[in-house]
Amino acid sequence: MRDLGVGFGYLLRGQRWVVRHGKSFGFGLLPGLITLVLYAAALVALGVYGEGFVTWATPFADDWSSPWAGLFRGFLTAVLFALALLLAVLTFTAVTLLVGQPFYESLSERVDRDVSPDGTAPESGLPLWRELWISARDSLRIIARALVWGVLLFGLGFVPFVGQTVVPVLGFFVTGFFLTEELVAVALQRREIDLRARLALLRSRKTLVWGFGTPLGLAFLVPFVAVFLMPGAVAGATLMARDLLGEEIREGDADDAADEDTGTESAPEGASGERSATS
Repeated sequence: MRDLGVGFGYLLRGQRWVVRHGKSFGFGLLPGLITLVLYAAALVALGVYGEGFVTWATPFADDWSSPWAGLFRGFLTAVLFALALLLAVLTFTAVTLLVGQPFYESLSERVDRDVSPDGTAPESGLPLWRELWISARDSLRIIARALVWGVLLFGLGFVPFVGQTVVPVLGFFVTGFFLTEELVAVALQRREIDLRARLALLRSRKTLVWGFGTPLGLAFLVPFVAVFLMPGAVAGATLMARDLLGEEIREGDADDAADEDTGTESAPEGASGERSATS
């Protein structure tokens, strides 16, 4: 359970990092804004035409007596919109990272250099088109896994009591896991760690992953919040990736400058022994 707090700490530290590096934060907002506009347009279109689509798709209900046809189609319309929202949350990170690949690669490298004891960052050495292809391919594979979980949880949602209590909680943990995978992929892909190895690495520290991704997934449900949190989420995921791989994190640059002014160390409680504070 200790890792839950550590994971949440990385999420906060990532946000602090981008606030202290305003230029990186500004550039990191652009992909999220572009993706938000596209998703908002798609959801508005679904809201306008969703009922008509459901009516077209259920001609067998035309002869049903009132009010059953209306209730049935209204239920399906609500389910369709709910699934669209779930899909939007699950895929927003993947699409934003794909749109902003050069921005987030650069941001992640800056974080690595900032906290690395020797001031260096791993580089993949791959051309941009190759990195985009790998990112898109892996994102589709992750989305497919997330959709399987989404369908399973949707079906369990009809189970009395369990569907109204346990299933929503499980849904947020599943969402948090896949969000984290997409975010740490930016740093781990530069280290030539493939999808299967990334998933194994994340499963070995599930509570750390949930501590980072679950509150982030909850925050992403609030309109516009995802756009402003994405740069910091990438920065925090880079710090967490270093922890997962046992790489040292130079605390003096990763945490608040105020701690340096007071001469105190700011390593968060629960941090692993691989980290060290420097003055």
